[in-house]
Amino acid sequence: MGRRVLYIDDDAGIRRLVERALTRRGYDVTVADGGEAGVAAARAGGFDLAAVDHYMPGIDGLETMAQLMQLPSPPAIVYVTGSEETRVAVAALRAGAADYVVKTPGEDFFDLLDASFRQVLARAELHAEKSQAEAALRASNARLEALLAEVNHRVANSLQLVSAMVRLQAGSVTDAAARAALEDTERRIVAIAHVHRRLYTGHDVEHVDMRDYLAQLIRELSETWSTTDRPRSLLLDAESVQLPTDRAVSLGVIVTELVSNACKYAYPDGQGEVRIALIREGDERFRLTVEDDGIGIGDAAPKGTGVGTRLIRAMAQSLDSIVEYDSAHAGTRAVLAAALR
Repeated sequence: MGRRVLYIDDDAGIRRLVERALTRRGYDVTVADGGEAGVAAARAGGFDLAAVDHYMPGIDGLETMAQLMQLPSPPAIVYVTGSEETRVAVAALRAGAADYVVKTPGEDFFDLLDASFRQVLARAELHAEKSQAEAALRASNARLEALLAEVNHRVANSLQLVSAMVRLQAGSVTDAAARAALEDTERRIVAIAHVHRRLYTGHDVEHVDMRDYLAQLIRELSETWSTTDRPRSLLLDAESVQLPTDRAVSLGVIVTELVSNACKYAYPDGQGEVRIALIREGDERFRLTVEDDGIGIGDAAPKGTGVGTRLIRAMAQSLDSIVEYDSAHAGTRAVLAAALR
């Protein structure tokens, strides 16, 4: 059976001619003698296309088309006008008609209808295929996002477990240097775990909002390093910078190391302030600054095991950057500038 079309026209002679001509061309044709009858027929559904004549008693073609388009599954509409009614044709197209055909005497009119129908139906099929492909793509993306969220959830849980194991090990070690090294390792693991936690609890499974992430990280570092006898004030000023997962991990480790170093060594005689700032630089770059007003680095050899210094260098290299130290600053100011992607 051919494609189902509805032809709406109050002229009985035209309806008969159109029905015969279109049936010969392979269409399954239903005719209606006016707008009300056409809308009623279309309401039952099943039509691929409707042709609507302009001049009809009761409701005219434009009103008929408006009612057809309000149906739950409206057919594509070809508007039929007189030979000198360009204004009407334009109005119909603006109102949502897929095409228009000028009504002329003779066989040419039926050929024009057939050609218009084929073009409109082909466009409708292409649009339906496009919509199906887009729906399938959305469903595939949703499944992928759910899978990535689950992976990030499992990674975060695994890192949390590893962190707990390291903490238990640190508690059983009597050597102060070994215990401090294990505690540093735990903080590094926690910094990475926070990235994956942000990914599976947020709406974006591929990027991390560094403002929210750093706020949580700085809170935990403050709880670790600020004590009654050695109070540390950690101040964060961060813009909403979105980073991919790997770059967020690298930046999180760098912040953890720089802040930990400042808390450990900048203020040996008492309390002090550490300031962390993250800002965008244009559309493609960001800048991280970690500074204190302490004793400064000077020319002294690195304190501790040196693992933190090597980690900072390695993480900065993964960001295609380096951490530079401002020698003009009274305390210590570390600066890293890098691309967002």
